[in-house]
Amino acid sequence: MRNRYLDLLRLLAIVRVVVYHVTGLATLTLIFPAMSIMFALAGSLMAASLDRSGVPAVGRRLRRLLPSLWVVAVIFVPAMLLTGLTFTPQVVIWLFPIADPPANYWGGLALSPIWYLRDYLWFVLASPVALWLFRRAPLPTLAAPYLLLVAIEVGILPTTSAVLRDFGLYFGAWLLGFAHHDGMLRRLADRVLVPVAVLLAGAGGAWVLTHPGPRGYDLNDIPLGNALWSAAFILVVIGRGPAAAAWVDRSRIFGRLVTVANRRALTIYLWHMPFVVALTPLVGLVGWSPRDPWGLAVRVVLVFLLVGVVTLLVGWVEDVAARRRPELIPGRPLPRPATASPGVPAPRTPEVDPVEIRAR
Repeated sequence: MRNRYLDLLRLLAIVRVVVYHVTGLATLTLIFPAMSIMFALAGSLMAASLDRSGVPAVGRRLRRLLPSLWVVAVIFVPAMLLTGLTFTPQVVIWLFPIADPPANYWGGLALSPIWYLRDYLWFVLASPVALWLFRRAPLPTLAAPYLLLVAIEVGILPTTSAVLRDFGLYFGAWLLGFAHHDGMLRRLADRVLVPVAVLLAGAGGAWVLTHPGPRGYDLNDIPLGNALWSAAFILVVIGRGPAAAAWVDRSRIFGRLVTVANRRALTIYLWHMPFVVALTPLVGLVGWSPRDPWGLAVRVVLVFLLVGVVTLLVGWVEDVAARRRPELIPGRPLPRPATASPGVPAPRTPEVDPVEIRAR
């Protein structure tokens, strides 16, 4: 059975990402480090899949990841080829983005969130070995990405590889997801978890304050500060999160919203940035400055509305990729079992293997 608290965290992360891309408010990255949270949640799910299916889980995870990207590529790659992108063999990377796929001047910005899929793909491929190492040497394995990032940041390991840098930046969050799945974070005593979280937050905050980026204290420009601050956030928000959150479904509308966001997370993530880019020039046309509160609010609403429309149109691809029955709006309530008439025995509920329940 899914943990609705984790589903709620994913909803909050998606909303935060969209609002940040519209507004550019650096404070949002500190209040809620959404990308690290998303990688931690994905790491937990990946560990569960590996426990359930073994190495074949890698193929299943990629099968669920790539079709939504291919839908984007079918639409945007021809558009970019018609507006300046040179056709080269590298275009095939759009089918399996182990590196940043080629883009033209506007596509590079509108499709910039592709880096998340690139990293996700690499993390999935690395997960069987990483989980094996993690369960035999948890602390050294968990420390490795952060040590790698320190080596890159201080110049011990000069690199121009975005993938290697992001292994240092985000793979630690992925491994914390492993720790969550294995119950290690929950078993960690408060006298250990709280000081560690405070230490990580203090170190990350100090690095952020002393190493501001071009946009000030935006975590996206400060990798080491981002990784440390996010690790502290994950320890508290996920490590001490409830095992269940039944209250999420007390409101049918809110519960359905959480379900839709989780079932359509990839579609929302891939499509929101093109709308952000398309709507930005409209600010000047109506006389608002780029930071005008009303202009920002209107853009946020319009982006969510447009994302909602495109999610209705192509979001079902995520159902097909997951081998679920396609739905326009996921999370339709299951029909209530029929009530037996007086004197008529109620229909017998077939027994279901608990393993089958977990596999759904």
